[in-house]
Amino acid sequence: MKDILSKTIDVAVQRFHAEYAEVRAQKLFKTMLTLKEERVEAVKQGIENGAAFRVLVNGAWGFASVGTFNAETLTNAVSDACKMAKAASSRLKKPIKLVDTKAVQDKVPLKTRKDPSKISIEDKVNTTSTMSKTILDYDSRIRSCTIDYLDLTGTSYFINNEGSCIEQNKLYVWSRLLAIAAEEGVFTYSREEIGSTAGYEIFDVETPEIVGERTAKRAVEQLKAKPPKGGTFPAVLGPSVVGVFVHEAFGHLAEADLTLLGSVLLDKLGKKIASDNVTFYDDGSIEGAFGSFKYDDEGVPTQKTLLVKDGVVVGLMHNRETAQKFNAKPTGNARAEDFRFEPIIRMRNTFIEPKDHSFEEVVEDMKFGYYLKIFRGGQANLDGTFQVGIQEAYEIVKGEVGAPVRNASISGNTLETLLKVDAVGKDFELWPGRCGKGQTAFICDGGPHIRVKEVLLGGSA
Repeated sequence: MKDILSKTIDVAVQRFHAEYAEVRAQKLFKTMLTLKEERVEAVKQGIENGAAFRVLVNGAWGFASVGTFNAETLTNAVSDACKMAKAASSRLKKPIKLVDTKAVQDKVPLKTRKDPSKISIEDKVNTTSTMSKTILDYDSRIRSCTIDYLDLTGTSYFINNEGSCIEQNKLYVWSRLLAIAAEEGVFTYSREEIGSTAGYEIFDVETPEIVGERTAKRAVEQLKAKPPKGGTFPAVLGPSVVGVFVHEAFGHLAEADLTLLGSVLLDKLGKKIASDNVTFYDDGSIEGAFGSFKYDDEGVPTQKTLLVKDGVVVGLMHNRETAQKFNAKPTGNARAEDFRFEPIIRMRNTFIEPKDHSFEEVVEDMKFGYYLKIFRGGQANLDGTFQVGIQEAYEIVKGEVGAPVRNASISGNTLETLLKVDAVGKDFELWPGRCGKGQTAFICDGGPHIRVKEVLLGGSA
């Protein structure tokens, strides 16, 4: 395999005079399942093989991918990529340059007790069926349940003309549980996600019964909740909400390709944008976390990247191209969904660093506000505005967590909100998820509980 791939790189350099050439190849085994109300609605299992070529000719990118390892087809594909790059270079105002990196030769083995590719499809169906049954049997008010399951295992190869040659085994296990409860015209929604790069043993900890009951319980308990008051209030954000806020409201702004497109952080490097309590990291090296790996899709080692230190922006997430533009080092954030896509800058495990407050200390000074515990979804814009939906929340009255509220959401300006963070907890939790940016990436986000002096809360007037 490596010999065939290396020869295609030689074609790009010797025949087309590419300044840079890389090939990414994969041999992956994938399982996908969907269950609705305990009925298996979709099953897909099989092997996905393919290779992608990215070349830099006359300062322009060219890209091509094929779903085969046939030598002639691979040669044709890299030739097509070079021709595309050469054609694009005639319209390029400024040649693309890459920051220098150290060549890597490495083989990354798989470390797992339970390889999902060795688990039978029957066992996977049984696991997801148990989740579904646990949810539906929890309470008669549960009206709907959907379970999605995905696993990926296999090997990826990366070779470039600079001497890097990396063989990296990959493993992902993911599941999403959705439950809907209803009573007297009130509908509530609950979602849980499980994700790991450790192996199928995740279900020994997050057992189908435990995660199923947690999902169902939240949906049912929210039925008795009331809508929150609309307006500006102090709030405590749980690690789940902190994570999606960090990811959506700040993280995308700190992806250097989006920063260059005009994100609000473009002129903020070295400047204070948050309170002294706020320190952000994006870290691809956390063992077993859903956004972890050893090398990114440019062959750059992953690392723990400091983005904000005590409220000051000190770094961005880079690939080799943006690192050159910012005179920075690449951070190992170049990722592609699979061989069909070009690598782009993506988050890995993004979080707020814990401090020293207990949960009781975070809430004790609040006369009235809200505890926003679990997120529902979120989005943000390059101008720094954001909106995050909440699926589980509670009133805080005189320093105590009180009655549940439902259908809450928060919105505002990211930088203004970060300046109002006045307490950060000492607990820490990461939540797995999938992020879309034209292609899907597996990520984690989270942190400790934090308190915000005020945030705009959507609810009843």
